[in-house]
Amino acid sequence: MSSLTRVDLHVHSTYSPDSALSLDRLVERMAYAGLRGAALTDHNTVRGHRALGEIARAHPEYWFIPGVEISTREGHLLAYGISVDPPVGRPLEETVEWVHDRGGIAALAHPYRRTHGAGRRAGDRAAVDLIETVNGHNTSVANARAELLSAARRLPSTGGSDSHEPRDLGRAYTEFPDDVRTVADLLEALRRGSVRGTGNSLGLPGQIRWSLRTSLLRAARGFRSI
Repeated sequence: MSSLTRVDLHVHSTYSPDSALSLDRLVERMAYAGLRGAALTDHNTVRGHRALGEIARAHPEYWFIPGVEISTREGHLLAYGISVDPPVGRPLEETVEWVHDRGGIAALAHPYRRTHGAGRRAGDRAAVDLIETVNGHNTSVANARAELLSAARRLPSTGGSDSHEPRDLGRAYTEFPDDVRTVADLLEALRRGSVRGTGNSLGLPGQIRWSLRTSLLRAARGFRSI
């Protein structure tokens, strides 16, 4: 693995109801964050994929992976290589099958987050391809538990910032082999599992700031979950 081939596999843009990160700002921050690529994983929608394609054509120096973060009954699921809106609120196992039926790659998102995490019970049996072990908005304890789950199930790990703001981009990321050259190569590396999640967890000051921000946004949308 090379630490230079860094791809942030969990990024939310303004196409998510809780994100302030525009796609233009995403591109502007890529080099600063030390990233070669990023996956757009907005909540339950692929509406940003057309704009992402335009960004990719304008900036061939970076890789942009189409993806989506899906709200399932047991917790959130990341899907890569999917360009159609997913079903929402269905059982995790059924949603994983939906992703695989469409040629996508499924990864458990922040499995031990208190909210929106699938937890040990669902995480132990879900037929996912990967487990997000380093989430940039998770505590170190939650990420450590995800790492143990990845090791116990012998599933490859991924990392992503879970960025909703420009400053969070690249806090956590996934390392890819040196020989990747295209988005297709990135997806194939994910399928093979020749990747590794790394980066930083969220410290206490960041946790306080994020909790306050999340609470205010939830109140603004009538306390509806994403």
